[in-house]
Amino acid sequence: MKIATWNVNSLKQRLPRVLALLAQHRPDVVCLQETKTGADAFPEAELAEAGYAAVHYSAGRWAGVAVLAPVGAAPVEVARGLPGEVDAGEARWVEADVGDLRVVSVYVPNGRAVGTDTFAAKLTFFEAMADRAAAILDERGDRGVVLAGDLNVMRSDLDVYDPAAFAGSTHVTPEERGRFERVLATGLTDAYRHLHPDEPGYTWWDYRAGHFHKKLGLRIDYLLVSPDVAGRLTSCGIDREYRKGSKPSDHAPLLAELALA
Repeated sequence: MKIATWNVNSLKQRLPRVLALLAQHRPDVVCLQETKTGADAFPEAELAEAGYAAVHYSAGRWAGVAVLAPVGAAPVEVARGLPGEVDAGEARWVEADVGDLRVVSVYVPNGRAVGTDTFAAKLTFFEAMADRAAAILDERGDRGVVLAGDLNVMRSDLDVYDPAAFAGSTHVTPEERGRFERVLATGLTDAYRHLHPDEPGYTWWDYRAGHFHKKLGLRIDYLLVSPDVAGRLTSCGIDREYRKGSKPSDHAPLLAELALA
């Protein structure tokens, strides 16, 4: 079983790349973030032609999240929006059932600058995410949960190309990291770090100054999984090829493979 997550930074702009990813990897579950599309403009027909159905939360030019799965195992919507988030209209959280899995696609707010209202809203979002993750795991008996997306935090200095360059800025503060660890403390496992304890695993590179080619990246995209899913992980990695070529997103997709249950 293959699971992918990708911040596409505009599904309209990146649709050919998304379709290429689906054709190449044939994932069983795909979580997308920053789709930046209205509900009426979501490319359901194009995805269906590629063999995929979608559950999405679309709110226009900002944010937007989706869960895709093959039409034969189409995702079933569970919920849109995260209870307790500051602005529920930003379309940052969608839950769906795909087979035996509860899948969440999430896009955590950036936070902008420490000490601002947007930073406070980011911390509140993390707190709400931890509460909801705990509730999902409780109702499912700690089984069959995948929470994936752009979490806009670097869990440790290993996830930053130059920790000194980010001192005092968002994404690395003790407040953000501590709240992320609270999400993991609900019982979820960081899939990439579980299999690669000492490798950076960057998923985002600034468009400017050749950061991608200089390997100046950040790890801000995650696959968080319940204990039973973690026990089935056979691989987890970043497909850097999708950060190259025509009209790339500034993120690369993160993909994991599971042994059959």
